[in-house]
Amino acid sequence: MVQLADSTELKSPVTQLSKCPTGIQGLDEITEGGLPKGRPTLVCGSAGCGKTLLGLEFLVRGATQYGEPGVFISFEETVEELTQNVASLGWDLSQLIANKQLEIDCFYIDPAEIQETGEYDLEGLFIRLGSAIDRVGAKRIVLDTIEVLFSGLSNVAIVRAELRRLFRWLKTKGVTAIITGERGENNLTRQGLEEYVSDCVIRLDQRIFEELSTRRLQVLKYRGSQHGSNEYPFLIDKDGISVLPLSSIGLNHRVSSDRISSGIPRLDTMLDGQGYFRGSSILVTGMAGTGKSTIAAHFAAAACQRGERCLYLAFEEAPQQILRNMRSVNLDLEPYIQKGLLHIEALRPTVYSLELHLVQIHRWLNTVQPSTMIIDPISNLILTGTLLQARSFFIRLIDYLKSQQITVLMTNLIAAGMPLEHTEMGVSSLMDTWLEVRAVEGNGERNRLLQLVKSRGMAHSNQVREFRLTGQGVDLLDVYLGQNQVLTGTARAAQESADKQARLQQQQQVARRRRQLEQQQKMIQDQIATLQMQMESESAELEHLLQEEKLYAANLLQDQQSMARLRQAD
Repeated sequence: MVQLADSTELKSPVTQLSKCPTGIQGLDEITEGGLPKGRPTLVCGSAGCGKTLLGLEFLVRGATQYGEPGVFISFEETVEELTQNVASLGWDLSQLIANKQLEIDCFYIDPAEIQETGEYDLEGLFIRLGSAIDRVGAKRIVLDTIEVLFSGLSNVAIVRAELRRLFRWLKTKGVTAIITGERGENNLTRQGLEEYVSDCVIRLDQRIFEELSTRRLQVLKYRGSQHGSNEYPFLIDKDGISVLPLSSIGLNHRVSSDRISSGIPRLDTMLDGQGYFRGSSILVTGMAGTGKSTIAAHFAAAACQRGERCLYLAFEEAPQQILRNMRSVNLDLEPYIQKGLLHIEALRPTVYSLELHLVQIHRWLNTVQPSTMIIDPISNLILTGTLLQARSFFIRLIDYLKSQQITVLMTNLIAAGMPLEHTEMGVSSLMDTWLEVRAVEGNGERNRLLQLVKSRGMAHSNQVREFRLTGQGVDLLDVYLGQNQVLTGTARAAQESADKQARLQQQQQVARRRRQLEQQQKMIQDQIATLQMQMESESAELEHLLQEEKLYAANLLQDQQSMARLRQAD
């Protein structure tokens, strides 16, 4: 009898590829741990896209965070130039060199010399590389950029042979290497070979749309490992390179049943009496001047009153302008800023592209660690990309915020003439709660109305409320509904006064009719009493006659008996 083998015995033990963490924010998440350890990685791209900086940061992070010394081989820039270029990032290359954590060697290769001799090999480079590696005990190495090695050399066979030899040599040294290369016309690199002999290939790109520049990173190849395959925006700023990993974000985040106040008590009442769900997304839409920013500011104040931090991202107003405007409705936000609970970032949307906005927002979120976030308004971000890009931006942002349990409130400006219950970017379906604030004109005035279009997961009000901004704060009134129309403002007040007068007249008429009825009742009762007295009198007279008749009959009988005795009748 044939025995079936255990299925687990058929599987070979899983061996994970050893990886070298780069320490670059987001890149290790995309590569699921870093670059292939002890193997070469090609970083290619056009001039100015950040190849040299990525290589330098790989070495600096390795030396300072992972205790791995590195070697940087430059074929274009000097040590002084490299040191000055990264000084603004806070990286002191001179100190790292002094500490034997970093070795920088600069090669100058004259193409004319290669053409004159007609012979070329990298033996001299291997000797210098090996010496540099041994001096600091390097675990990491960067070659920047490889095209310079073969500039002016027309013999393709020699170039390909030496390239293969270089990559094999690096592997034998056991160092994790980054080789940077310029992008070719039809290939990732000018020689068209490096991407085939590299274990990992990363492409950097820089694009300009509507005069806004965006850098992108893509892992094209990674032997023996899974990796994110999308294009990821990355930012170069004072902290170095930040890549925004998005592939890991999905619809599997946890949700909360906790409720938090909107900052407006009657709005909380409309929201099943308890306010928004924590970690949900809220959209406030309306035309200009309808009070969207005020609703957002009250939400921010409510978060600060609970002792929680709030990140307020303003695309139209400066922080001081927001503080001044909110004071007009009796809302003072300045104490929350002084306590470090409210963090306002104000900037024009055209400062960054959409992708860089996303990267920057992630940085602020990591720095501030807020529980709530406000974006006021999101409609301005359309200026920095297409509608499709803007929608994609908000899908990724909302998913990330939900995964972090951060409640976000966004305002959206609706242009005049656009239909209500509509957003130009079509993001309303992504929102858990949707408030609409509108203005109605009539009777020579303009009044605001507020309604809940939707609020997922709770029993919410379907009423339209008049929304007033007063010097004492936000006031949500009951809207007068009568004569098949909604009345607000002075029209509502006039109609309520007319209704009060009508009710008073009706009450007076009822009182008058009641008095008339009481008088009639009294007259009838008097008549009934008179008739009863008359009846009693007639009854008494009849009783008297009956008594007289009875007495007469008795006397008559007595007289007849007396007469009979006198006549001695029988």
